[in-house]
Amino acid sequence: MMLLSFSVFVCVGSLTAFGVETEPAQNSPAKIPAKPNIVILLADDMGWGELGCYGQEVIKTPNLDTLASKGLRFTDFYAGCAVCSPSRAVLMTGIPVGRLSIRGNKGLHEDGKWDRIALKKSEVTVPEMLNGAGYQTAFIGKWHLGIPQDVSTWATGRGFDFAVQEQWGPKADGGVFDERDHWVNGCQESVFHDYTKIDCLDEFRTDIALKFLDQKRDQEKPLFLFMSYRSPHAHEFFLREKDRYKEHGWPEIERRHASRITMLDEQIQRLLDKLEAMGEMDNTFVLFTSDNGPHAEGPAGGDKHDPLFFISSNGLKGHKRDLYEGGVRVPGIAYWKGKIRAGETSEHQAIFYDVMPTLAEIAGVDPPDQTGGISFLPELIGKEQKTHDHLYWEIMEGRAAKAFRQATRMGHWKAVRYGAAGVTELYNLETDLYETKDVAASYPEIVEKMNKILRSESKKDPHFPYSGDGP
Repeated sequence: MMLLSFSVFVCVGSLTAFGVETEPAQNSPAKIPAKPNIVILLADDMGWGELGCYGQEVIKTPNLDTLASKGLRFTDFYAGCAVCSPSRAVLMTGIPVGRLSIRGNKGLHEDGKWDRIALKKSEVTVPEMLNGAGYQTAFIGKWHLGIPQDVSTWATGRGFDFAVQEQWGPKADGGVFDERDHWVNGCQESVFHDYTKIDCLDEFRTDIALKFLDQKRDQEKPLFLFMSYRSPHAHEFFLREKDRYKEHGWPEIERRHASRITMLDEQIQRLLDKLEAMGEMDNTFVLFTSDNGPHAEGPAGGDKHDPLFFISSNGLKGHKRDLYEGGVRVPGIAYWKGKIRAGETSEHQAIFYDVMPTLAEIAGVDPPDQTGGISFLPELIGKEQKTHDHLYWEIMEGRAAKAFRQATRMGHWKAVRYGAAGVTELYNLETDLYETKDVAASYPEIVEKMNKILRSESKKDPHFPYSGDGP
């Protein structure tokens, strides 16, 4: 296994650092607390069709396919938004994106700059909720819910007892962060991702997780572990692995894409195997999903991944940043040994703002009043499940009015509106899952209902100038 190297950088707000000394692995059965462990496994830009259990025929994902066969697989599971930052904000707060402080990867600041926005401190996060229930909370990977100059907005300042995260952008005292550095509990100490010694970033992050479990796991407490992986996001700094899928003769950008998904599958299994060896999996709830649909991106100045090459969305319309199904419908796999219906498929419509109330019910606590979600635990265990009247998304990825997009799903109806003054499109997902035929002209009464939802769900926010200006 790779030895993790550390560098030191002092900045305001740093907390206790992660020790580097080696300790024996704790593989004896753990003392299982009454409350279950909770593990979230989040892929970055993975499409609805990029796992074998969702129909992928070329990219190999045997471990996640097996997890789905032992747990419950959602067909209608939705990200909180169609791009990273707001979608993760929905996941961490249970607040629908139209009421959140983050609605795009960047927003408008008072000085006129278009830059990253941090979660408000009043927006309670999942780890802050679970801290109150006695959980040990840990985060590893990509946070993207704060600003680089303010450590209090990083994962370490938002409820995680242990947090190792990448960072990019300007430092508070000048200069810029090296995205290969992963900062530990603030920014006093870092772990450097040396791509020459390891195949991919997800292997590096999994090594950190295994080391945490060996050295820092408090087995007197239930665990909440949020693994925020990198794959198959386009912009990994370097990738050492160069041989996987080479026999197919694919373009290098596509070979890399497939390789990283398969490597992610392997790293997730490494983590689950470790938890199993520690005796933790006997009482652990696992949720695997992705922050949005597949990307169409690539390295700066290089080739771009084609989301149609592997049919990454199973033919759904759109991709990352689109509010059509391809941009927001994502894999959703839940596993909990002996408790969740095993090997079944659910058509229940669940969305990221349902995750917080679901985890609250699993942990035996009340969710914050802020959440707009409904726990889907009853669906997981075969009980009567409440449903949403509608689901809602919005996104603003730029200053212009045309960059503001909204969508809502009500039953089998899906409405999409692009541009602050755009026309509302209407699709019947029951007969037209791929959103090929806009039937708005034939159902004006449904369009009006949808427009009312678009108006009511978007609240004014100065960072996103066209919010709250529905049709």
